[in-house]
Amino acid sequence: MKYVIRALLYLVLVAPLALFIVYSFTEGWFFPAPFPSEWTTTTFQRAMDDPRTLGGMWQGFVIAVIVSLLSLILAFPAARALGLRQFRGRQIAWLVLFLPTVVPPLAIGMGLNILFLRVGLAGTIMGVSLAHLISTLPYTVFTLSSAFARYDENYEHQALALGASPAQIFFNITLRMMTPSLVVATLFAFLVSWSQYLLTLLIGGGKIITLPVLLFTAASGGNPSTIAIKSLLFILPPALVIAFTARELNRHGNDIREQY
Repeated sequence: MKYVIRALLYLVLVAPLALFIVYSFTEGWFFPAPFPSEWTTTTFQRAMDDPRTLGGMWQGFVIAVIVSLLSLILAFPAARALGLRQFRGRQIAWLVLFLPTVVPPLAIGMGLNILFLRVGLAGTIMGVSLAHLISTLPYTVFTLSSAFARYDENYEHQALALGASPAQIFFNITLRMMTPSLVVATLFAFLVSWSQYLLTLLIGGGKIITLPVLLFTAASGGNPSTIAIKSLLFILPPALVIAFTARELNRHGNDIREQY
């Protein structure tokens, strides 16, 4: 029974991806035909030659990388304070941090759109990146603060007593001990930014077109082949990022085991 349930779960996970692959290389597969009537690479080649598709992938990737870096820079000191320190107003700080996750995204997006129009950030990559930070910061701060809650500051104190500079302590001790959590936080920030649709649409104003925006447009058009191809392209970068993250975490774990 256990293997049957596992097989059904694998089937549920793999079936949509398999359908996307089939639709990407077929034309004229309509219900109730059980199999495609024609196999072709024309549709896939047409999508790959479309400058809007490639431009959307590139802009989305650039924005996701910028958001990941900014999220780590902003989240690191906040997570250290929230994870290691007990202070008055700590619960309020957590509430303010996670407030954007419960407020309707449309309300946040409209408010940001008005603000960014006034300061000239609307319709720019930096404006969209800053808007995405609202969605990514709660995840990165929570991930890093959970790691800091288990962090032992005595290693830093010992290094300081031995004459290490603050920079040496930060790069050789703090960052190395926090590497797994930093990798996971980066993964969360990248995935949330890469899949962001509403904030990109509102702040981008039609000038910044990412793959999720193109995917939603294709979904309203009703062409299964186009939807399948854009869905596969949408899945590809997150899959690569997850694979890279898993490899880095595994390598870091092996390094620690070798030390001990």
